[in-house]
Amino acid sequence: MHRDQIDSALAARLVATQFPEWAGLPVVPVEVDGWDNRTFRLGDTMTVRLPTAEGYVRSVAKENTWLPRLAPHLPLPIPVPLAVGAPSSEYPWPWSVRRWIDGRITTRDRIADLDAFAKDLAGFLVALQQISVAGGPLAGAHCFYRGAPLEVYDAETRDAIAALGPRIDAATATAAWEDALAATWSGPSVWFHGDVAANNLLVDGAGRLAAVIDFGTCGVGDPACDLVVAWTLLDGESREAFRAAMPADDAMWARGRGWALWKALITIDSPDATPAAASEAGRVAADVLEEFSRS
Repeated sequence: MHRDQIDSALAARLVATQFPEWAGLPVVPVEVDGWDNRTFRLGDTMTVRLPTAEGYVRSVAKENTWLPRLAPHLPLPIPVPLAVGAPSSEYPWPWSVRRWIDGRITTRDRIADLDAFAKDLAGFLVALQQISVAGGPLAGAHCFYRGAPLEVYDAETRDAIAALGPRIDAATATAAWEDALAATWSGPSVWFHGDVAANNLLVDGAGRLAAVIDFGTCGVGDPACDLVVAWTLLDGESREAFRAAMPADDAMWARGRGWALWKALITIDSPDATPAAASEAGRVAADVLEEFSRS
């Protein structure tokens, strides 16, 4: 099923058929949609979340099981599952209804104080790491190996470096990647979010961090993958504030830099990336390599 076929009309029909108590409520697209799921606002207090491909379906059960268990221990709101929809003749996979969370998708211009934002985000991630991992989903295919060793993406990263040729500093990129691989993780398994990106962070009207959404790639393992936001959204003093508050030792920081570099390199030439996304990936890669060169 192509993601373009997953529209508000389909979402409205699924809701009306399976949850008639909500039939007739307006169903409209959210301001900024994700890639793994299409999300629609349902009335004033709910959302409908529909996976866009088979590979994202396993996150439905995971989130519906674990989000209610994680939420009481976290300092900021996260999505609250209300119902799980079943596959139908029109739509082949399970789907979710969630409680609506007020806030706007994060952009740099919407953040009132980037240093304070960085500290609040670090505080959220530290609280997440402190939650009991008993029975939690170990890093693996369900989270696209976030939280697992970086070696999973070694061949893909080296292929991307070779394919990009003179558009990047291949020698420095290879050195930064090998530094990340060498910074092996030996700590206890903890909860990680897996996709700490601007589109998954909400700000309130005052420009403060208000909520964290989209736990589709969450799991239990190495939390270094959650450091990627240090290069994708933060910089300078805010990056240092984030690092100090996590806390992250040199090895964890190197692995986080590796996660950021991998994603940036494979995005620059990705056929699925918009020109803006490819350009931003190039900026992130350059920023990562500049920082590595100074370290």
